Amino acid sequence: MIRHGETEWNVKRRFQGRSDIPLNDEGRRLAHVTAKAMADIPFTRVYTSPLKRAYETAMIIKGKRDIPVIEDMRIIEIGFGVYEGLCCAKEGYNIPDPAFMNFFDEPEAYKPPQGAESIEELQKRTADFLGEMMHNKDMEHETILVSTHGAALRGLLSNMNHTPIQDFWRGGVHKNCAVTIVDIKAGRILIVEEGKTFY
Repeated sequence: MIRHGETEWNVKRRFQGRSDIPLNDEGRRLAHVTAKAMADIPFTRVYTSPLKRAYETAMIIKGKRDIPVIEDMRIIEIGFGVYEGLCCAKEGYNIPDPAFMNFFDEPEAYKPPQGAESIEELQKRTADFLGEMMHNKDMEHETILVSTHGAALRGLLSNMNHTPIQDFWRGGVHKNCAVTIVDIKAGRILIVEEGKTFY
């Protein structure tokens, strides 16, 4: 599982959510460095969020491998609704709701803004995706690349670890192009390595 490469909104600490922001040049560089490090992994298929930043990262990692690439809405980033594009950096902070940062600080108390998704909704759809990975007999001998986003990746990991919502962010947001290796055998999950970077 990989988090997408860097975007300009990452640099500016603007909430991206479902906004379809492409990789920047540094994001592409990080993806190419990561692709080189993973060149010998015999991937058999790719699942990616449909958003450009995750899709492009997936295609760079895939390289010349002739394998299926499947876009899956269940691993798209959490939606921030009307707050997408707003900034959470100290310089330029412009989020009007004083309780919004519960998203990071107290996720159990987080109230999504208009048009946004709750953390519980994110956990439910990523659990559905994970369940398919775990129980689809056709995939049990495959090596699969999953290209996704910071919060969606945390959703997948929180489901794997059975993490209570108040600990949703335990382990933090992975760096851009950080890789997590998961082994699934007979419906059991082993996290082999989490958040590894190759740059």
